Amino acid sequence: MNRSNESRARISRRILWNKIVEKIFFLATLFGIIVLAILLLRIFFQGKDYLRLDFLLNYASRKPELAGLKAAIAGTIWMMAMIIPVSLSVGVGTAIYLEEYAPKNKWTTFIEMNISNLAGVPSIVFGLLGLTVFVRILGMGRSVLAGGLTMSLLILPVIVVASQEAIRSIPAEQYEASYALGATKWQTIQTVVLPAAIPGILTGAILALSRSVGETAPLLMMGAMTFIAYLPENVFSSFTVIPIQIFNWAGRPQEDFQSVAAAGSIVLLVFLLIMNSAAIFIRNKFSKRYKGNK
Repeated sequence: MNRSNESRARISRRILWNKIVEKIFFLATLFGIIVLAILLLRIFFQGKDYLRLDFLLNYASRKPELAGLKAAIAGTIWMMAMIIPVSLSVGVGTAIYLEEYAPKNKWTTFIEMNISNLAGVPSIVFGLLGLTVFVRILGMGRSVLAGGLTMSLLILPVIVVASQEAIRSIPAEQYEASYALGATKWQTIQTVVLPAAIPGILTGAILALSRSVGETAPLLMMGAMTFIAYLPENVFSSFTVIPIQIFNWAGRPQEDFQSVAAAGSIVLLVFLLIMNSAAIFIRNKFSKRYKGNK
């Protein structure tokens, strides 16, 4: 009888502890959602009065009512046009080599460990690297090309690690089935591995590209302009991007520029949302195609 009572008491304690843990995790999730909602609402109400078409078509100005994001939007698009092909081709190529071709030895393990550690290096360090290598040694100047390569270096470790994880998740049976049909290693990678790994690769790429759009410190270190009244004409033109323009407005003493900075933040959030939605659509499309062929 006593043992039965003790057993029921233990079960009751476990159920109670389970409910307490559930409530703690729920409160943690709720806290994050509330803080995010407060932040978004504050930015929206502070910057909504400046969200006009002129705000997107005007260049930067010393007068808040005339200030706009035209040069910054064009600079951000130029930067993304550099970052996406460079970071995806180099990052996915590195992951394919490390997973499919590189010998499994201590040297490979050392390289993979350093790539993982680079993902946690502060972004300002990459800014110093870009300033030293691309701007000064290679003589690219404070150009779109130097900025794009610097930001590509910043997000490369994330893309490499995400691509490696996606490739590792492919079952060995699919490799064996491809080889049994007489396919070469590259044909197996091209027709079996990459289509199946693309959803995972794109997931990592989405996170990395979003980071590159919102980063300011590396571009400030390598000397991106904060006030530009013209559009970049080629990859060697000087430029600015939306986060730097927002940083410039937020640091001005006039109170109205705080509202202009909030309006710029809304545009940046919309830009990120559009980019992420497009990437998620592509990822889901490849995922469904792969499941349909499975």
